[in-house]
Amino acid sequence: MADNTAISTVYNHFLTTYAPQGTNSKYDTHKKSELRGLYNSIVKMNKEAPLFLLDTSPATQEFAVGLKESARSLKNVISSLSMDDSDNMLDQKAVASSDENIVEASFIGGADMDPDSIPPLEISVEELAGRQENRGKFLDPDSMDLAPGTYSFDIHSRDMDYEFQFNIGENDTNKIIEEKLARLITRSNIGVSASVLTDDNGRVALSIVSDETGIRGKGDTNFDVSDNNTHKTAGTVEYFGIGDVTVYPRNSRFTLNGEERSTFSNHFSIEKIYDINLKGISPEGETVSIGLKTDVESVTENINNLVNGYNSFINNINSYSESQPYSKKLVNEMNKVAALYSSELESIGLSFSENGTISVDNNLLTQTAREDDAMERFGSIRKFAESILGRANKVSLDPMEYTQKTVVAYKNPGHGFATPYVTSNYSGMMFSSYC
Repeated sequence: MADNTAISTVYNHFLTTYAPQGTNSKYDTHKKSELRGLYNSIVKMNKEAPLFLLDTSPATQEFAVGLKESARSLKNVISSLSMDDSDNMLDQKAVASSDENIVEASFIGGADMDPDSIPPLEISVEELAGRQENRGKFLDPDSMDLAPGTYSFDIHSRDMDYEFQFNIGENDTNKIIEEKLARLITRSNIGVSASVLTDDNGRVALSIVSDETGIRGKGDTNFDVSDNNTHKTAGTVEYFGIGDVTVYPRNSRFTLNGEERSTFSNHFSIEKIYDINLKGISPEGETVSIGLKTDVESVTENINNLVNGYNSFINNINSYSESQPYSKKLVNEMNKVAALYSSELESIGLSFSENGTISVDNNLLTQTAREDDAMERFGSIRKFAESILGRANKVSLDPMEYTQKTVVAYKNPGHGFATPYVTSNYSGMMFSSYC
């Protein structure tokens, strides 16, 4: 458990520090067969790979982590273009929301569902689900009125009690101790996170917030903080003021087709058809309409999503062109893939710029989508997407291929053997630097 926690902490440190900000999706989970295929790919790659020394500078670490995460994001975008039970790319049905600032929606039903059997929705949001917050007192950041010693307090969360012990030294200040407690609480992974807030006067306060929205505990709170029965010196809960609830958790409240509903979270599914994300409060008397877009609208939206994902990937690579000269190798590889399909893509409204990104002529794209042979003409997009998916898989498998390194020795061609530790260069580089 300790080893897994350490590895998770290391990865999360680099992911939140260096990688493009984003969220995990269902495409980040994999079947056993997919993991087995990934393992076989690693073995095959390592069998003929030369031995080399890596550049482990912080700049290279940032590039490698960012590149791998950009490739993961691109793979997820491409995966989202087809239905889960379909092999036909670009057939993902698109959902229209009359006000995406209040309700976002996407289609999660099966490819064989009859569009006429999918009901439209009318949603009116009265209240969003919210987290609990215990916000402490704002104190002078440079002073400390507690005597030096060992203190502790308890947090009751997820039906469990957790004790936090810490020391206050002679030279410690409110800001130092609060920052220490914020890290200690957040890294404990007990269902709450903590941060240090600063007001207009420069004073600091410790804020503890539940990770989940909605009322999930007994009563009207999700966690409690106290030092009434703690093992070490008490007094810190009252001193920092973290025992009182500042904001109580709440469930969402909305009407669905006139029927009142309530959920723990703002993100949920409806009848395994719609994936719903509540984002705002509806004006009184107004509803948000949710329904499927036409096939033409769905296809053009899927293509635009593909283009946006591809451009984001290319822009990320280009941002490292000066600091990481070997990144140009990947740019050249992507340009070669684009060159294979450029003429066909231009005929339907997609054109490549000098920096490798794609611009879309939506008028020409929509016109093409309305033609009788639209699916045949869009075949070039499917082939292009499959090609860049293969490139993204390669980058994700070994981002160190595009970093500066020194080859030490080549293996005997045809007589190589698997070297399982070659792919540890990436994770080992992160772990060593973090420690």
